[in-house]
Amino acid sequence: MNLHLAEIAKNVAPGAHALLLVDQAGWHMTDKLAVPVNITIMPLPPKCPELNPAENIWQFMRDNWLSNRVFKSYDDIVDHCCDAWNKLVDQPWRIMSIGLRDWAHRF
Repeated sequence: MNLHLAEIAKNVAPGAHALLLVDQAGWHMTDKLAVPVNITIMPLPPKCPELNPAENIWQFMRDNWLSNRVFKSYDDIVDHCCDAWNKLVDQPWRIMSIGLRDWAHRF
C-alpha cells in the first residue's frame, strides 16, 4: 500500500491534493502507512459496499460476464476474469457510469 500511495502522489498535479476513498481493509487503515503530504485518506463507512465504486464494478462484471458458470480449472477462472476485465476496459463510458454517484453531482 505504501508503494501504491507513493505512485499516486507522484501523479498528483503540483499544488493539488488527492483524496483517496478506501474501504476499511487492514492495509488501508494501518498506522504503518506512510501517507504522502499531498494525499488524504478517507475511509468509507464499514459494511457499505454500495458506496465503493470498485465494488459496483466487480458486481457488474459478475452479473454480466462471470456468474452462472462452472469453471474447469484455476486457469479457466483467470482466463474468464481477464476476458471480463478487458471487455470492461474497452468500455470506459461504462466504468464512468457505474462509478458515478448522482447524489454527488446534484449540488
